[in-house]
Amino acid sequence: MNNAFIIGQYVPGESIVHRLDPRTKMIIIFMFVIVVFFANSIWSYGLLTVFSLLCALTTRIHFSYILKGLTPVWFLIVFTLLLHLIVTKEGEVLFRIFSYPIYSGAVAQGAAISLRFFLLIMVTSLLTLTTTPIEITDAIESLLQPLKKIRFPVHELALMMSISLRFIPTLMQETEKISKAQASRGVDFRTGTAKERIQAVVPLLVPLFISAFKRAEELAMAMEARGYQGGEGRTKLRELKTDRLDIIVYALFAFVVILLFVIRD
Repeated sequence: MNNAFIIGQYVPGESIVHRLDPRTKMIIIFMFVIVVFFANSIWSYGLLTVFSLLCALTTRIHFSYILKGLTPVWFLIVFTLLLHLIVTKEGEVLFRIFSYPIYSGAVAQGAAISLRFFLLIMVTSLLTLTTTPIEITDAIESLLQPLKKIRFPVHELALMMSISLRFIPTLMQETEKISKAQASRGVDFRTGTAKERIQAVVPLLVPLFISAFKRAEELAMAMEARGYQGGEGRTKLRELKTDRLDIIVYALFAFVVILLFVIRD
């Protein structure tokens, strides 16, 4: 499996996180995305970091695999930090780089925002790493069940979102394969001016779009061959249910949230 980009990939396992109800994982991740913005001190950020690392270790997926899968977003994290160092001019001057002053407020804000961004990406990626596309579809459909009263296409939306997540690693692998094939034919993506690099990407985009449309057509034909006609009258092989493990996880997360508000400034 290509682990250059882990979002959308699923790693089979028997860990506690794998056994959780997918609705539990989605609700906790959604709440974590909200709660992380309330951290405003070293202790609160430390608590969220410990919680995120424990979640990652509980999945029994090698942490090096998760970190390597986050390689594409490291550029954004570092760019966010550097942007704050350049723009923010709060606090005392800590040091100078080529006579350019770096302020204490810039370091604090840049580190906080970069850490927040890293935690969000890492925790949200654990959802697809430990949950199959079918479970994600069922969880989204179950959570959006009240919208059916206003005739909202809940099942179709859930299916579309899960297919989109599933195709992210597929398209990344296809992009890597096409880029290597083009590079073997003499196409250089790394050198030259910006205009030349953009022109070099064109031979990559055309076969990528053709491959994506071909895969979409094959998927549609496979669904039609199996008699798929939407969400009406469909049954499920496995019904989602909340058991004791999910309740314990909810309680632990609630404890973390309460502790966060206690220790924050």
